[in-house]
Amino acid sequence: MLLAVYVLSIFLSSALLFLVEPMIAKMLLPLLGGTPSVWNTCMVFFQATLLLGYLYAHTSFRWLARRSQMVVHLVLILLPIAWVGLLPLHLPAGWEPPSADSPVLWVLMTLAVSVGLPFFILSSTTPILQRWFAASGHRDAADPYFLYAASNAGSLAGLLAYPLLLEPLLRVRSQTALWSAGYLLFVVAAACCALLIWPKRGAHVTAEMKPSHEAAAPVSFLQRLRWIALAFVPSSLVLGITTSLTTDVPAIPLLWVLTLALYLLSFILVFAKRPPISHTWMLKRVPFLILAALFPIASQSKFSFPIMLVLDLAVLFGVAIVCHGELARSRPPVSRLTEFYLWMSFGGVLGGIFNALVAPVIFRSVLELPLVLVMAAALRPEDGPAASKGSPVWARRKDVLLPLVLGLCMLTVILVLARLGIRPGRSLNILIFGYSLVWCLSFAKRRWRFVGGLLAVLAASSFYAGPFGRVLHTERSFFGVSRVTTDARAKFRLLFHGGTAHGMESLDLARSREPLSYFTRSGPAGQIYSAAQSTMPHGNWAIVGLGAGAMACYLQPGQTLTYYEIDPVVARLAQNPAYFRFLIQCAPQARIVLGDARLKLRSAPDAQYGLIVLDAFSGDSIPMHLVTREAVALYQRKLAPHGLLAFHISNLYLDISGTLGALAQDAHLVCLIENDTAVSQAEIDAGKYPSTWVVMARNADDLAALTSSPDARGRWVPIPLGRGQKVWTDDYSNLLSAIRWSM
Repeated sequence: MLLAVYVLSIFLSSALLFLVEPMIAKMLLPLLGGTPSVWNTCMVFFQATLLLGYLYAHTSFRWLARRSQMVVHLVLILLPIAWVGLLPLHLPAGWEPPSADSPVLWVLMTLAVSVGLPFFILSSTTPILQRWFAASGHRDAADPYFLYAASNAGSLAGLLAYPLLLEPLLRVRSQTALWSAGYLLFVVAAACCALLIWPKRGAHVTAEMKPSHEAAAPVSFLQRLRWIALAFVPSSLVLGITTSLTTDVPAIPLLWVLTLALYLLSFILVFAKRPPISHTWMLKRVPFLILAALFPIASQSKFSFPIMLVLDLAVLFGVAIVCHGELARSRPPVSRLTEFYLWMSFGGVLGGIFNALVAPVIFRSVLELPLVLVMAAALRPEDGPAASKGSPVWARRKDVLLPLVLGLCMLTVILVLARLGIRPGRSLNILIFGYSLVWCLSFAKRRWRFVGGLLAVLAASSFYAGPFGRVLHTERSFFGVSRVTTDARAKFRLLFHGGTAHGMESLDLARSREPLSYFTRSGPAGQIYSAAQSTMPHGNWAIVGLGAGAMACYLQPGQTLTYYEIDPVVARLAQNPAYFRFLIQCAPQARIVLGDARLKLRSAPDAQYGLIVLDAFSGDSIPMHLVTREAVALYQRKLAPHGLLAFHISNLYLDISGTLGALAQDAHLVCLIENDTAVSQAEIDAGKYPSTWVVMARNADDLAALTSSPDARGRWVPIPLGRGQKVWTDDYSNLLSAIRWSM
């Protein structure tokens, strides 16, 4: 019975801990544009609070007697219940993120107020209950590390329960109420754990619970440093992989859960009494996984979402198994248990801080993922004969020379192709980078040779222009990486966010006022603007998503334009005439409102805009809080009589046309779509991209100017709705149904 109660308590505390993470992060997403940095910042907070919990557990056992420590912990557990307002969980009323500055500090403060105390208490529970169990006299008390597997099993169950059960079945308010009920159950379970060992006396109690410093083998500084590094790499990799997956696909809880679930699963497997995966077997496969993950990074290639998902998750799981396996193999005696968890947690916090706080400041592009993969290779023990026979002088020289030759060969090929003007493509990428990475794989048995090969590949690939052309400026913010480039033919200036072009301007002065890419006059965007101008020649326009500012060139005298842009970097680049001249030439009086459109549009006068355009992207991802029932209701309030509501939904990974059709039907709006995909190569060379647009209006007459024009007649059609298409709300969305599973 005693073991069952402890397992249940640890399982429940960990499940609550990891249920609340995606729950509270999803509550924050609509306030911050749906950017993946929201989750990364939340993870830093969770990891830092976990470290504080482990620090409290460690110090309380060093300085408090057994029963005193138990009383203190039980009192702390009761605090969130006594502190009115913390249960059920909720965000502070009236708190809004800053518009012009980074919202990182605001996110951390909001989390501290809303969930900080219960998260701190739950995070300390696993090491504390393990130490209580070690003093119980149970036959397994001498080695309670197996309970860490139960803890991670609870964490995994909580994570999976959120996207599979709570999110699709319950509204957020019901989710928080259910979590609060689970916390009350945990309080009862923790009290039972204390009562079961409260009367215990004897040698096993004094040996494990005495307040004096335990006599145990000292842990060296290098061992602590290795624990930190082995915990750092998987923690950083979780955030790096999550960012990679959600740059072009919306940051939804399911994607957060997949990466974090594999991270936790690796702990469960390596700390099990009989690990089901051979540590040696995985050590030999990790080099291949690392190289496979580096291929799309080095070659700047885009693959279908399923391929990227499988690839990223495979490398995360492999590296986590190796690093956490090394931690499990080097775990100390039970007297050092809380210290071991403390250093392990410290490494996890450093990994989160590196990705969420340090990397966006010191790197102009997303370098943290490849660098951590290189670090994983450096931490991997050598295998095979090369490791056991030592390193002769010539072998050590080759550890330097062979990676250098690899890098020089790659660099030569890249520069020659650029000189010849050969444009990059998938076949060329496979030829250059595929061969180089296979060459690098031959270094795998010698750790530092392999690390040198990885660095050589990354260094050479930095000279590869890929799809970006000649990069003029790169800048990173909380919302992602923005690049200003000139294409390989020096005909166009482009603005990239992530890997997606968000604006294009002709370098030919005669065409510098011509909207290009997705916004050409011959495409759906031009037809929408023509219809809006014919209906309201003196109307006000609102555009959500600035990009390079191309749509400003549709403005006519007597019309006003307001841009809503969440990323200050994008606003600064679009207004810089050294890069783009759309705004200064076509709409110098246009107003740019910084901040999330859902928040900022609320303060705009009702019935003001004759045209509202939704063109908000993060990478290739559409922030889902802009396509919900509540969002459409807001747009309707701000739309003037006979006004038009347009959505640009061109997307490599998502098809949300059915979602918009359901929203229009729910709001009693007329809705049409045009897929302008039949774009010739000549048009592409002239700067036109295929695009898909959706337009809504209160009645069919409001769309007459659009559907009756010679250019648009027959091209705009109703959206076919699938059976069972549910309306998205702020509390419900199903992005998996919108993902394009092939390219």
